Amino acid sequence: MSAERLSTLTSWHSDWSGLRVAVLGLSMTGFSVADTLAELGADVLVLSESAEEEYARLLPVIGARLELGSLSEVPEALESFDADVVIASPGFSPSHPVIRWAQESGIAIWGDIELAWRVRDKVTRVDGTPAEWVLITGTNGKTTTTQLTASLLVEGGLRAAPCGNIGVPVLDAVRDPAGFDVLVVELSSHQLWYIGQSSAEGELYPYASVCLNLADDHLVWHGSADAYREAKSYVYRNTRVACVYNKADEATRRMVEDADVIEGARAIGFDLGTPGPSDLGVVEGLLVDRAFLDDRARSALELTTLRDLDDVGLAAPHIVQNILAASALARSLGVEPEAIHSALQKFRLDAHRIQVIARHAGITWVDDSKATNPHAAASSLRAYPGAVWVVGGDLKGVDIAELVADVGGTARAAVVIGVEREAVVAAFRRHAPTVPVFEVDAGETGQVMNRVVEIAAGIVDEGTVLLAPAAASFDQFSNYADRGHRFAEAVREWIDRGSTDDAGGSHTSL
Repeated sequence: MSAERLSTLTSWHSDWSGLRVAVLGLSMTGFSVADTLAELGADVLVLSESAEEEYARLLPVIGARLELGSLSEVPEALESFDADVVIASPGFSPSHPVIRWAQESGIAIWGDIELAWRVRDKVTRVDGTPAEWVLITGTNGKTTTTQLTASLLVEGGLRAAPCGNIGVPVLDAVRDPAGFDVLVVELSSHQLWYIGQSSAEGELYPYASVCLNLADDHLVWHGSADAYREAKSYVYRNTRVACVYNKADEATRRMVEDADVIEGARAIGFDLGTPGPSDLGVVEGLLVDRAFLDDRARSALELTTLRDLDDVGLAAPHIVQNILAASALARSLGVEPEAIHSALQKFRLDAHRIQVIARHAGITWVDDSKATNPHAAASSLRAYPGAVWVVGGDLKGVDIAELVADVGGTARAAVVIGVEREAVVAAFRRHAPTVPVFEVDAGETGQVMNRVVEIAAGIVDEGTVLLAPAAASFDQFSNYADRGHRFAEAVREWIDRGSTDDAGGSHTSL
């Protein structure tokens, strides 16, 4: 099929029949792609190394084919399929053999986000136009900010849906018969890389966008820190109304300055300081907006107070930053300050995001298992200075030394978990030598968190124990939620035993 024919596929109502599409991966995202294309009448071949039973059963029902097997090399079934388009799940990196083969073969490569943008007019608003898109990315805080933004929009009277990397495929939201005014789309750096490969017809034109922050992450997938940063920057491309950025993170400001946006789009800054005109910030305990009002030079609108946020567990500095970013996005769509205040009084953080799981015998136990990289862990440590820090796991190719140098010295002690403990211990030895470090042997995974809790309880009589691993969980746990659940279970068991004995542990003398 010619590039000219592909360029015509910019609507749900375009002629998709006969399009030969190879879908890589059969996760939730992969299935949403296959289901959408089958509904459109395309010829769909799904290739995956594994498949959940339900997805494998449903594929032939919807009219798609499944080829299971290794993808470490290009399978013969794919070569003979003669695909017009390859649509890859976000897990397929730029260096993956099948992606390289498609590029070298001149086959168009899309992600699920590009497909969703092309067919976004399946269900329209009352005026006949598709839902607006608000894009959210960042190394940390994406999911919280996506949930916050959607909550603020709904409180403001708009039909809004959080989707994308948050767990609901964008294609499912696009095809929802209820329809929406706004889709709040969380984007990972992986999804953004695929957006960066889009042809002119597949480019997104979001209403508003934000990159919350930037720190090294997913370097193995992207190949370098520069490539990771470049992928993140795509979030601002073609933004039409508001490019929201973090004034405390120079990288996000440069992204906005360098972005190709639609003429008239405004740069809206946020941070925890006093805001200038066109910014959101904090003044004497008040969160205020100086961007979306007529007299920006001399006035500000109150959104909420730090005291009110503290009452509902939202006052940690990095959460306040997320709230300011979400408020900027919501205000760009006309949500009134009163609605923002009301929505924030009802909002609650997800499990495993700076979640206080217990207070007992003078110890506060905090689960921030979702802090899967150094940047997120640093935010948690700043929110809980002097905590016993539970750290370690799959480092994903990231050097943890800078994190330890920056904030490791604020910890009362460190309890190191994971299979890459040596790198973490070495970082403490070099950059925070006065912090006591305790190692938990990788050993039997089921006992890791029990040992963590025993050791931590033996260190601290009064204070905080903070699980903020700064690493992925897959070396010892199913995912970050499993890691957090096991931590919480171990804390509950310790409380039930009523044990406050010093458990000792393997102490690393530095």
